[in-house]
Amino acid sequence: MTNASTSKAWRSAAASRIALVAAACAAAFMGTYDYVSGNAAQIAADSDVINTTTSAPSSGDSETPFTEAVAGDCVTWDVASDGTFANFSVTDCADQHRFEVATVENLAIYPTSEFGPEAEIPSMERQAQLREELCQGSTFNYLDGQYDPAGKYSIAPILPPADAWANGDRTMLCGLQTTDEEGIPQQTEGRVSEVDQANIASPGECREIGDDQVLRTVNCADPHQMETISVVNLAEEFSDGTPSIDDQNEFLASRCADDAIAYMGEEENLYQSTLQPYWGTIPETSWNGGTRSVNCSLIHPSEEDSSFSVITGTAKDGREGLTIDGAAPTEQPERNPLRGSENNDSGDAATAEEPASEPAL
Repeated sequence: MTNASTSKAWRSAAASRIALVAAACAAAFMGTYDYVSGNAAQIAADSDVINTTTSAPSSGDSETPFTEAVAGDCVTWDVASDGTFANFSVTDCADQHRFEVATVENLAIYPTSEFGPEAEIPSMERQAQLREELCQGSTFNYLDGQYDPAGKYSIAPILPPADAWANGDRTMLCGLQTTDEEGIPQQTEGRVSEVDQANIASPGECREIGDDQVLRTVNCADPHQMETISVVNLAEEFSDGTPSIDDQNEFLASRCADDAIAYMGEEENLYQSTLQPYWGTIPETSWNGGTRSVNCSLIHPSEEDSSFSVITGTAKDGREGLTIDGAAPTEQPERNPLRGSENNDSGDAATAEEPASEPAL
């Protein structure tokens, strides 16, 4: 175990090199937060058209008809194993829900006969166009600017169930939701304008960068590039305005090192794993839109280029449970003296050992 002064010295000495590693990796993948959130948002923009037309809400006193939802309502529904929807109902936004209604549009007054009495339900492609035409601007106005397009919430339309459409209902709800990697709406709590909109993972989750450059949560036993160790709410550190990227990096270099050591149990375990702390930062546009949190993760920077190595296994199992690019972690040289020994507790960063596994940049 390391004592406080030596651990602090190591973090101080290594922080700048860790930051450089993070910067190099980020350059390869379009920036940390922009990469993670921006690509997720783009996938959401491509897929978040919620097709409720495959199943009508079931009857019952607790059910609210589709057309009774109004702007500001939060709604939810059941999702069957075959992907169909049922039991559409309005609920308190403080409770779990799948969708927050921003506006209600009546397609019957659309200035063409496209959605007339005999019209078929719009295709998914047409629904995506309607989202752009009718939902985007009105939803931005509804949120009064408190929206991060790169965050976890995306704008989507909902059409009536198939039988309601056949009976002439042309209501379309525009609103906000958060989805999983498959585009399935997930349950959430709170109004979008009042909650942290960060698109982040939970501690212990592993994330893979696919060939399509989309970040997905996977089983840690499968190939991945990041293992999430913590969630950091930057608003707790920066309460006066938007922090600069440099200020965020300076704070997170130390915070994520602390969190990595805590996650691994002790600093020696982190050293032996050859993994390094990695973190996201929040650009000004996302901060202003309502995002406040980032992930600290563990990664292994590739020695071949400025990118991430492919990891299998969880860091929790130590070096014996990991492979990096298909091989066991590199053997680490014994540190002499070990950090935390009585002969090296001066706190002088110049005398502290730095991680031997960091690549030359």
